[in-house]
Amino acid sequence: MSLRGKVAVVTGASRGVGRGIALQLGEAGAKVYVTGRDPKNKKVHPDLPTLDQTSQEITKRGGEGIAVFVDHANDDQVKQLFEKISNENHGQLDILVNNATAAAEFDQIFDSKKFWEQEPDLWDSMNKVSLRSTYIASVYAARLLVKNDRGGLIVNVSARAGKEYMFNVPFGVGKAGVDRMSADMAHELKPYKVAVVSLWPAKVKTELNQKAVKENTLPPEIAEYAKKGLLTAESPEYSGKAVVALATDPNLLNKTGKIFPTAGLGQEYGFKDIDGREIGVNQHF
Repeated sequence: MSLRGKVAVVTGASRGVGRGIALQLGEAGAKVYVTGRDPKNKKVHPDLPTLDQTSQEITKRGGEGIAVFVDHANDDQVKQLFEKISNENHGQLDILVNNATAAAEFDQIFDSKKFWEQEPDLWDSMNKVSLRSTYIASVYAARLLVKNDRGGLIVNVSARAGKEYMFNVPFGVGKAGVDRMSADMAHELKPYKVAVVSLWPAKVKTELNQKAVKENTLPPEIAEYAKKGLLTAESPEYSGKAVVALATDPNLLNKTGKIFPTAGLGQEYGFKDIDGREIGVNQHF
């Protein structure tokens, strides 16, 4: 499945699912712009991958990786990102993957307090760089995609929290918002042959998840659950295989506006995780 000649952007690709998607796009031959915040302006984990390392690995695998420092809470920086992509590729953009998130600390995500017991700004912590940033990046990407006679693809990384309670109120509402946004954007973009889908990874062996389990920094009530979950979790690159399968599907527009668990796509398209395992669909529910 070749994406040679395609131009893609993956937001929030320093590590985790974003990195996994970017690496697989690169392995398929795409030119991939990866974004993340400048290390000078965020908490740095010295033992975790960096944005530059992601871009270098993309190139090593046969694609072309380009790292761009972007704070997705800053609309001007997002606008400048897509201006850069347009200028460097004669207006071409084929794939956008919205994965950027605020990456709240574990103690904030797993805080057992009810919504009224927490400060209201938890909403912004969960959704400014996630729900809102997905919309902003999609606006600027769509302006390029609709000019492309070959069509295109927007993948919004979401989660089953859009369907059922997970972690806290703002988190779940944000994911439900991403799913609804995908459906509505798909409605308006379909005449331009641009597909929009929500992607639901299941339990994922992200670098941060593995680090938290190894260092025992999770709250006691979920530590054992997380440890067991890693035994069957999918790799971050499994989501990347799902995106590549979608991007190379000649009937992609039939899927626009819908939600796809990664394992369901694995069964449909016949791909396995990078360690050769088949991922069970029941992990999503």
